[in-house]
Order: sequence, then C-alpha cells, then structure tokens
Amino acid sequence: MPVPLAPYPSPPAPVTTPANGSQSQLVCSGCRNLLLYPVGATSVCCAVCNAVTAVPPPGTEMAQLVCGGCHTLLMYIRGATSVQCSCCHTINLALEANQVAHVNCGNCRMLLMYQYGARSVKCAVCQFITSVGASTSATEQKFTT
Repeated sequence: MPVPLAPYPSPPAPVTTPANGSQSQLVCSGCRNLLLYPVGATSVCCAVCNAVTAVPPPGTEMAQLVCGGCHTLLMYIRGATSVQCSCCHTINLALEANQVAHVNCGNCRMLLMYQYGARSVKCAVCQFITSVGASTSATEQKFTT
C-alpha cells in the first residue's frame, strides 16, 4: 500500500505594510525606537520600554533635527520653535530652512549651520569660533573652556 506524502510546508508570508496605508510610524518618546501603529490610534505603547507616545493628529506635518546635546534624531511637529530632547533634556532651537545659513569652520573646515543674524558660530567638533557677521572681517579664535 502506498504511503501518502505530506506536502512541503508553505513559506511564511512576508510582512508587508497594507497597500491602503492603514499603518504609520513614529519614534518612541522613551527609547527612540521606530514604532508602527494603525492609523487612527491616539497613542502607542512601546514593546521595548513600555513608554506611551502620543500620536500627532492626522495631517500634521513632522520635521526632524539632531539634538545638539546627545546627537539623537528628534521628530517634532513642523512649526515648533524649540524641541526638548527626551534623552538628555537639551532644548534645541527648531529653525526653518529659510532661517539658517552655512559656513565652513575656520579651523577644521566642518560645514556649520547657524541662525541668520548671528555674529559667530562655535564648531561642535573642534570648539573653534568663526565670525560670520557681515560687518566684521573673518576673525576667528580658539574657544578655551
């Protein structure tokens, strides 16, 4: 009598986001992990750290910046003027693209970003202060503290 053969098990279905966009994502306010949540949720509990993160209202434009204190990527609602880091509690200025200018550090040549109207900018890498005021020449000095 022939023995029936069992079929090969089917491969697991790949995890995909539904095509209708019924999921969204945000950064956990506790551990900074990326969280997926269903559209319509008002808050999300992180499975890693159990922190509850509020979901911004639908249609809210989000922006990102890197914390000046601990270099953590922060997400915030576009239009905010400052953002407090949940990791190191540094209060970061949230500037729009048209409010900032760029200059290369006078010492290490790192590209620096600063607010329009500033007279100088301090390099976070080498602590060098580069003058950027329009009325002054490019005087630069080493910051010592």
